[in-house]
Amino acid sequence: MATGYLEILRARHAARLLVGTLVGRLPNATAAIAIVLFVRAEGGTYSLAGALAAVYGVANAVGQPVLGRIVDLRGQPRVQLPAAVLSGLAMAVFAFSGIGSLPLAYAAVAGAGLFTPPLEGGLRALWPSVLRREDQVHTAYAMDAVAQEVMFTVGPLLVTLCVSLWSAQAALLVLNVVGVLGALSVVVSEPSRAWRSAPREAHWLGALRSPGLLALLAAFLFIGMALGSITVASVPYADDHGGDAVYGWLMAALGFGALVGGTVYGARQWAGEPARRLRVLVALLVVCYLPLMLMPDAAPMVALTALAGVFLAPAIACAFVLVDRHAPRGTVTEAFSWLVTTFTVGHSVGTGVAGPVVETGGALWGFAVPAVAGGVSLLVLTATGRVVAAPGQGAVVAAGSENDPNRAVEPRFSSGDRA
Repeated sequence: MATGYLEILRARHAARLLVGTLVGRLPNATAAIAIVLFVRAEGGTYSLAGALAAVYGVANAVGQPVLGRIVDLRGQPRVQLPAAVLSGLAMAVFAFSGIGSLPLAYAAVAGAGLFTPPLEGGLRALWPSVLRREDQVHTAYAMDAVAQEVMFTVGPLLVTLCVSLWSAQAALLVLNVVGVLGALSVVVSEPSRAWRSAPREAHWLGALRSPGLLALLAAFLFIGMALGSITVASVPYADDHGGDAVYGWLMAALGFGALVGGTVYGARQWAGEPARRLRVLVALLVVCYLPLMLMPDAAPMVALTALAGVFLAPAIACAFVLVDRHAPRGTVTEAFSWLVTTFTVGHSVGTGVAGPVVETGGALWGFAVPAVAGGVSLLVLTATGRVVAAPGQGAVVAAGSENDPNRAVEPRFSSGDRA
């Protein structure tokens, strides 16, 4: 299993790009918990902390595809590093000004979210130019998905460590400085400096003019909803079965399951059409969500939660392949950024939907939400099966000199104009 991953990491620049991207994304991965802890340390309410974290999340969802489009137009170094610096400075303003002036606090967290650099989409745009072989790129996508799970598990622990050693203010500052250094490590690398997007047709919709990409985004909106609803439904369950410690184990199990599933998935090459494989993976996700409604004692519930996460990272990794295929020429970073944004929005919607459901019907109905959301995602992929699978039906695109590798058919591409 390790052979495929070691082959990727031994490739020139691969380990540096992966680690740099993960470190650069630490501020984003830890923003919600860092903001909440800082606001509470400043004497603010949980409502205020939640509102500020929500503003950050919404601004981040808006900024990712916008910055992704600019990256496709201007290159990575000219966008990623300035964005990281601006995001870090905005969070520093929040850290030093506190909540004394609420308009300033809201503006600062909004700026930090809006300018978060699209490092995740940028890395996926770089993989083909670094690895060359398509099978290696697919393995790298799976490794990337696994690495995200590790980051979102370790990140909150780093926040609490910084808070315990220093303060909540120091946690905000340190993590954002580290994030800027991670972005710097990526953008000064040779692949990032050399990467150029393919020429693109001038079109205001950018990547969103691809029907296949729109279908994928719709499906992953509901997968995000499923994941967000699990985080909410687990709270009342934990309250009845041991409290915060049980909740922590449930969330860790969800991440661990995704980690194991993604690791196994990326360790081999899969035959067949990725669109069909994605439908199978999402169907397995739904099947694994259903047992959560049994709500057994804590230990078996932790096992069921781990099972619920097993097919998440493989589904995401498979979606990366399809996004790359469907992205219109010259929009690959933007397309990946849209997937990040859609998944994030879906997660937020899921938490919002599960809250009233839990209050009305308890944890049982709360755990029904992910199964329903996953089922809707599967219906979307089934209904749009031909559209999602279309680029894989033998289409041939002439190779270009650019190192934007996506192989999607662009029937309306007719000039070298840049959007």
